[in-house]
Amino acid sequence: MSTRTKEEAIKGAFFAALVGDALCLGSHYEYDAQKIYKAYGNKPIEKFMGPGEMMGGQTHGIGWGERNYHPGKKAGGTTDYGDYNILILEHLAATSNPPREFDVAALLPHWTKRLTTNWGSWVCTMTKETFAQVQAGQPVQALGGISNAMAIRHVAAHAYYDDENTLAKVARQAMFTHKSEEALSGGEFFARVTHRVINGMHPSDAMELVAMQISPFIVSKVAQAIAKYKEATDPETELSKEQFVDDIALTSMARLWDIGRSEPIRVGKASPTEGTLPGAVYFILKYADEEDGLKKALQANTMVGGDNASRAIAIGMVLGAFKGINAIPKEWLESLDDYEYCNKMLDTLPLLRKEN
Repeated sequence: MSTRTKEEAIKGAFFAALVGDALCLGSHYEYDAQKIYKAYGNKPIEKFMGPGEMMGGQTHGIGWGERNYHPGKKAGGTTDYGDYNILILEHLAATSNPPREFDVAALLPHWTKRLTTNWGSWVCTMTKETFAQVQAGQPVQALGGISNAMAIRHVAAHAYYDDENTLAKVARQAMFTHKSEEALSGGEFFARVTHRVINGMHPSDAMELVAMQISPFIVSKVAQAIAKYKEATDPETELSKEQFVDDIALTSMARLWDIGRSEPIRVGKASPTEGTLPGAVYFILKYADEEDGLKKALQANTMVGGDNASRAIAIGMVLGAFKGINAIPKEWLESLDDYEYCNKMLDTLPLLRKEN
């Protein structure tokens, strides 16, 4: 039974998401898990890496070619998933006195400035498309593209709002560059789950209950993850005996995604919600009740590769909420570039602010 306080759960959710994302910086979009394992010395990652560090200086995604996706970053920095969560934290900190409803229109000037001045990470296609829409003067309700990639950006909102339905709405609003219902419902799912975990529910219970509340699609993806988790942890199965069990588990949960390159990618390790969501649920279930489970889950997720940073936000926020901030290895927190910067802002938000 966890003994962490609600405040420790909220901070755990935010910083475990960022730490998990930062661990993925070196292998983001590398789809060969065996290559990552060899590059990191035939053991799980223990420290932050710069983009492509230990793998020849660039990430080598199967089917994606050689490319450094985050040229402005170094070890301890975050990918675009972490950057977006810091962006939302900055916006919330600037609009917390007095607290108010989340407003995408009020966010856009800050988002535009950050994108055009000090971003440094990969700028996803939906961000580019939405930026062009904003520049063309399109109304807020018309913004976004059709991508079904899950992009959770609202983690700091758990320190601002204490109502589940409000958090579900904010999770969708923070993903304003996306119109896909699959992506938006994925963000809502993890928002509701994290809120319930912060307030004392076990992650496995929260995920099954919330899935039924949202849609048959989410129910099917959670059920798929539960079945794969059980298979991967049953010592009688062939899967459980595999050295790269997590890699095989994730790739086996999805169709092939033929993107017109030399080698197709399995969606289970790529960005679409149909793979990202069950992949994250799988890691949460597998490590929730283990000692050092938060650390092990973030390491295991990193080592699988693919769009590991997207999964890291979901895994980190749920298990961070469950275990609390003290479960994050101290050396990871201390070497996270934006730890002190973000911690000061978090302390200004309504649920963490100490009244004088």
